[in-house]
Amino acid sequence: MSSRRPVLATITEPARQIDVIHDTDVLVVGSGPAGLAAALATARAGVDVTLVERFGCYGGNITTVGVEGLAWYRHEHTVEANGIGREYETRAFEMGAAVPESQSQSYEVDAEGFKLVADALVEEAGIHGMLHRAFAAPIMDGDDVVGVITESKAGREAIRAKRVIDCTGDADVAFRAGAPTHHTPREQMMAVSVMFHLAGVDKKRFTAGVAADPQTYADWNSGAGTDWNIETSGKEDTMFSPFLKKPFEQAIRDGLIPAHLTTIAGTWGAIHDSGELTYMNLVHLDGLDGTDPDDLTRGEIEGRRQVLHAIEALRRYTPGCEYARLRNFGMTVGVRDTRKIDAVYDMTEADVREQGRFDDSIGIYPEFIDGYGILILPTTGRYFQLPYRNVLPQRVGNLLVAGRSSGGDRVSHAATRNMSCCAVLGQGAGIAAAQSLHQGVGLRDVSIAAVQA
Repeated sequence: MSSRRPVLATITEPARQIDVIHDTDVLVVGSGPAGLAAALATARAGVDVTLVERFGCYGGNITTVGVEGLAWYRHEHTVEANGIGREYETRAFEMGAAVPESQSQSYEVDAEGFKLVADALVEEAGIHGMLHRAFAAPIMDGDDVVGVITESKAGREAIRAKRVIDCTGDADVAFRAGAPTHHTPREQMMAVSVMFHLAGVDKKRFTAGVAADPQTYADWNSGAGTDWNIETSGKEDTMFSPFLKKPFEQAIRDGLIPAHLTTIAGTWGAIHDSGELTYMNLVHLDGLDGTDPDDLTRGEIEGRRQVLHAIEALRRYTPGCEYARLRNFGMTVGVRDTRKIDAVYDMTEADVREQGRFDDSIGIYPEFIDGYGILILPTTGRYFQLPYRNVLPQRVGNLLVAGRSSGGDRVSHAATRNMSCCAVLGQGAGIAAAQSLHQGVGLRDVSIAAVQA
């Protein structure tokens, strides 16, 4: 699955002793929407928890990538999961780090402000946070994961744990522990995104331009054989969408953007009185594997180059953007699709389309599917359940896997990979880990009734 250059040779590292720097009851690896929720749920259930993160902030896609819309699917009749994922929005709003989202009954969370929100949540819960440490390897006792080794400026360090929750997004811990996984072929992966934010936008002129030519979700669809071919249920087609495509089509016709860059299009998040136009999700790069650092290198550089094309087109063809300038990029590209575990139960397309129900449900999620050319919005009260077995990997013990790398097929992934669903899975995994310790049983034997309660 890798496009890395051929191996030139191998070397043998000398054996070495690695210092154990920390012991914990539950160790959560990765602090994105799933990992942060898992750590908070565990701590609030009265269990000692440690949260390891490779960047200098918590929040994952929210903070490091700049994906500020957690619940842009939410409408009047949406049956919402609530829980810690909803708390991200409400707490951010209370702390002045969120504004009403443009297309839904939700908040757009400020990526920079949410760093402070996450800090507060972690501190209040008594979580032991360990930033700037990248996962390097699992510590194994037979088939059980009993900790991890991290790599940082301090070198390699070991953290031991009674339970481990893999929230890396790529099932890194599970994969390296020997759990069965499957990896989406590169040519079938969802595109990665380079998020950016603008300053210098005239809010009055921009909003007048949107009102004069409102876009709908039907405008996402350019038809079969095009770069934007979207299946909907029909009910989405007349709903407003903050969609931008016409400026880039005009720029291609005028020779401002190279003719092959037909994928520049997408949505904006919020327009602020300060002239900031945020959560610009316009640049999508196909054929990149988020587990391959060579692909990530190309994606970062090519994505930033395409952003400059997008900004120039907005200046030329979008009212209010004449003096727009780049405010910032996300810290890293946004990855939607790489490796998933083969779980004890893998979610299916039928589960997410037909309101799947499970005796071991650890949460629900609205009927929201976004990916692989499908867009279904939850406007009619439909929802599906998420089973505990979905975060249980096969063959490896002491480990749960929550977030977008939980088990599932292609279309189910287009639902469960969304950040608010990742938070549901993380919260459920955190409660299960805590309950297994309270009950003195393994993760496979935990009382589901106690977890649900």
